Amino acid sequence: MTQKTEISYQTMLTVGALGVVFGDIGTSPLYTIRAAFSEHTHLALNTGNILGVLSLVFWLLTIVVTGQYIGFVVRADNKGEGGILSLHALTLRTTTHAKFRRLLIIVGLIGAGLFYGESLITPAISVLSAVEGLKVVAPANLHQFIVPITVVILIGLFMVQRHGTHFIGRFFGPVMLVWFSAIGLLGLRAIIADPVVLQAINPLHAINFVLTHKGTTLLVLGAVVLAITGCEAIYADLGHFGRRPIQRAWLTIAMPCLLLNYFGQGAHLVSHPEAVENPFFHLAPKILQWPLVILATCATVIASQAMITGAYSLTRQAIQLGYMPRMHITHTSEREAGQIYIPMVNSMLMVLVILLVLGFRSSTGLAAAYGISVTGMMIITALLLARVTYKKWGWKLPLSLAHCVPMLALFVLLFAANMFKFVDGGWITLAAAGVLVTVMLTWLDGSRYLMGEMSRSTMLVTDFLSLIRDRRPLRVPGTAIYLVRTQGDTPHALIRNYRHNHIVHKRIIILHLTTQEVPRISRAERYSVRDLGENVLQVEAQYGFMEFPNIPLLLRQCVEEGKLELDMAETSFFVSRVTLIPDKHIGLSLWQAMVYAWFYVNSVRAHDFYRIPTNKALEVGVQMRI
Repeated sequence: MTQKTEISYQTMLTVGALGVVFGDIGTSPLYTIRAAFSEHTHLALNTGNILGVLSLVFWLLTIVVTGQYIGFVVRADNKGEGGILSLHALTLRTTTHAKFRRLLIIVGLIGAGLFYGESLITPAISVLSAVEGLKVVAPANLHQFIVPITVVILIGLFMVQRHGTHFIGRFFGPVMLVWFSAIGLLGLRAIIADPVVLQAINPLHAINFVLTHKGTTLLVLGAVVLAITGCEAIYADLGHFGRRPIQRAWLTIAMPCLLLNYFGQGAHLVSHPEAVENPFFHLAPKILQWPLVILATCATVIASQAMITGAYSLTRQAIQLGYMPRMHITHTSEREAGQIYIPMVNSMLMVLVILLVLGFRSSTGLAAAYGISVTGMMIITALLLARVTYKKWGWKLPLSLAHCVPMLALFVLLFAANMFKFVDGGWITLAAAGVLVTVMLTWLDGSRYLMGEMSRSTMLVTDFLSLIRDRRPLRVPGTAIYLVRTQGDTPHALIRNYRHNHIVHKRIIILHLTTQEVPRISRAERYSVRDLGENVLQVEAQYGFMEFPNIPLLLRQCVEEGKLELDMAETSFFVSRVTLIPDKHIGLSLWQAMVYAWFYVNSVRAHDFYRIPTNKALEVGVQMRI
């Protein structure tokens, strides 16, 4: 690659990162300053308070986003991938202690649950805050249509997901570049008119604000924290763009433009306090307000799209790591492996997001429900990162604590500030996270229990080989491929087929798939084939949590590399289909058993999930009490 081509490629990644990584945090100016001076904070609108709020915003962006995430968190990649479950998987590789692994799993799942909570709030508050610009630019009789317009936009956004975003996605970066440029220039225009707000860069204004507003500091912090929503996207999208383009996009475009806009809103409020109802849109001259509403709507749709895509990606990782039941996953692009669509997740998000908009009816109201999930995720990330620095990077314990404890203290303070919003709507994200964590832990525990029970009720493959060696059953033509849950066990479908039909196929392949705590497995390390004797082969295949298991593709690789001889026309796949009977006297509590059984029945069948041709798959029923 020539130097010119490399520069062009890096520029493309940097612009692309603006659209995907910084969409959420880039639209925060729509509601942050307004929330800081809303009826929830009871903060008087004067120059001193404006400087104090701006100073808090400036230093939160500097310390949390630039220092913690851009400068530090992005270095904790799991073989190039980021995100809460990626970091969680990285920490799991630092210990084999069962109880501590259990604790790390719970912490990681709480982080995942909070991310889903954020995925609910972001589309609702972002699009609604953009459409609320109609209050500034449109006649009063149009105000009643703000909520319906928002709902229509959101329905349209969720409906197009099934078609993929690979076509319009190419415009995300350029549109967000225009967005950041526009809000930066609007802010600069107001700062030039009243540069007094530049004093807010001095941290003494933030300190003085905290000291003189002891009764309302936490309430204001709960609003100001909205300026750093979207931090997790910086880490979650690490694998898509790489560390350098993300850092470059933030330091050269996103952060300067955001600060200019925040300070510009403050400058405008100093001389126009009546604009506090919506300081963002009042920044623009009358002639530019309509175009700004349209641009803001486009930017918030892009921010929402990034969160929806993030929810899909997180779900795929959770399924692969065994925390969620199998779901239908559709690839929406032939070129981009990460372009996926999960109908169940999309439908649930759409319904819940629309209910939030209809329930709160304003971005100020939704702001009360925001922040808890964001700051909660920051705490989880900091906790897991502390483990990585100490165990994975080899830092001395004092050094690890010296970095992590101050950041944890800050995040706990911000979380506590947002807990004041609990009654006003903050409970929604915590409830959503709680339900999801319960479901994921139930699925994990149920799957482990089921695997253990099935392992106890079968025989070792070595014993089965001895059985057919002694009894010499009839061997019918063709190849039978059996999936097995536990390495070394004989598949239940194979045992039942033998016991009921008293025959086995001429050649048997026992296939065992595992998911590793790394994003991807190289082609060379994908599988191993072992001859067990009696014309029985064992294939061990492993995948990363960012990959899709594809059995036909795996077998094709085995054939191409000369490890297997296989004629698909004479090959059949046998898969166990377990019927679960909840029983409180067996293992799990009755409610857990019932929840697990319901999800198991409604999960995607194994042959569909692993891309096995339907006309080649045979299901063998097995009944288990759980």
